[in-house]
Amino acid sequence: MKISSRRIVRSGLRNGLILLAIILCISSAQVILFKYVNPPFTPLMLYRLAHREGMKYRWKPLSGMSPFLQQAVLAAEDQRFPDHNGFDFNQINEALQEYAENKPMRGASTISMQVARNLFLWQGRSWTRKALEAYYTVLIELLWTKQRILETYLNVAEWGKGIFGAEAAAINYFRCSASAVSREQAALLAAVLPNPRKWSPLRPTSFIMQRKAFILRYMNRFKPLRN
Repeated sequence: MKISSRRIVRSGLRNGLILLAIILCISSAQVILFKYVNPPFTPLMLYRLAHREGMKYRWKPLSGMSPFLQQAVLAAEDQRFPDHNGFDFNQINEALQEYAENKPMRGASTISMQVARNLFLWQGRSWTRKALEAYYTVLIELLWTKQRILETYLNVAEWGKGIFGAEAAAINYFRCSASAVSREQAALLAAVLPNPRKWSPLRPTSFIMQRKAFILRYMNRFKPLRN
């Protein structure tokens, strides 16, 4: 008995829609879960742990962190964070223009995009991973508050080999809690975020000191978010 091509197409579309619905349900459930539950680890943490780098990680609520940390990270990483919906199209356009002019391609990831990448995705670079990063960014912005996004970022960001989150970073580098980080210390911590495995707040290069000065100059533009 021959099966018509139309029936095959219909069956394929139906199965595809079912698979899409399952993916949407699972991913939405993940994002909703971490809206209320603090993640015990991230894929990157497990990756670093598997490579014997250890895992220093202590969750700290946003209300228990120095407001300087919030201000410094916003100044350094995502100055339009309070206003955008997950994507900073101005930064994206500028990065594309620079690339078109044969300048090195620079990142244009927002804090929301970095949370999506760190919390839900694997290591590596591919168009599939980039598409999923954008998808999870949309979900996070729809389902979370800005406070929760920033709180999660400050807790899962990598701040050195085996060091994750502001609390572990503050203890490791300055022997204090994230609640006691000073304005200068916060600026140093934010300054090394683009490459925390290469740069250290304890051994700042001239470039890091320039970044620190830039961050200190712009920090006061941002009001700390509250839970």
